Amino acid sequence: MTMKIEIDDQSGFCFGVVKAITTAEELLGARQGQVWCLGDIVHNRVEVNRLERLGLRTVDPDRLPELAGHCVLIRAHGEPPSTYERAARYGIELVDATCPVVARLQERVRRAWEEMRTIGGQVVILGKPGHAEVVGLTGQTNEEAIVVESVRDLARVDFARPVCLLSQTTQSLSLFNTIRDEILHRAQNPAHVTVHDTICRQVSNRNPHLREFATRFDAVVFVSGSKSSNGKALYEVCRAANPRTYKIEEPAELQSAWFEGIRSVGVCGATSTPKWLMEQVAHAISQL
Repeated sequence: MTMKIEIDDQSGFCFGVVKAITTAEELLGARQGQVWCLGDIVHNRVEVNRLERLGLRTVDPDRLPELAGHCVLIRAHGEPPSTYERAARYGIELVDATCPVVARLQERVRRAWEEMRTIGGQVVILGKPGHAEVVGLTGQTNEEAIVVESVRDLARVDFARPVCLLSQTTQSLSLFNTIRDEILHRAQNPAHVTVHDTICRQVSNRNPHLREFATRFDAVVFVSGSKSSNGKALYEVCRAANPRTYKIEEPAELQSAWFEGIRSVGVCGATSTPKWLMEQVAHAISQL
């Protein structure tokens, strides 16, 4: 029996990640490897390892003082204003590869915070605390924004005061709508609630496509880094559509038992998953 294996042509890097990876490769070629990146350039260990072999060095923002005079890349997730200030202080050459969507969101968060300050309001951000993008967003508010992951976290919001709600770009649209509705329900004056849907449609629009894709196959292999928030969300979309969905980081994690009696397999991934890695996975499945 010949197994049909198909790679989802809409999976893989979003344009923000493509911009950051391309920028890194160009810098590495021009500078012969003398390039540092603040944190993992993408939440995919296999792709990070590939770029590290080319010379990209991953460094924690706390080590900025050690990089005086060097070239440092800001990844697609963006950075808080304090990073730019410290880099200038230490004479570091920053190359900014912040995703344009994230950069616009940072500016929007900053303006919302300034507006809320004048009327005694609060900025609420739907996002994962500690996530690189969220760190960059809360930095726009002098760390005053309230970050929520669920309805339960809304207990920290004062509903007697104005509220401005925004979201990390890769959050679930349905969860955002739930949080919005709950805030409007609890607010003493709903007219004082401002809502900005800042979820990136390059991510959220993949949900209906992936649901349809996953139902077309006997089994699905979802390729994603373990650190990818977007990957976790999209994997759950696939698994809900097809219970025989398996999540892996690399081909070595494949198990032959998954494909016993299987006639068709779909391979897909997160916005942080390189196409070449999905191709390697598809090839490995064909060899099982």
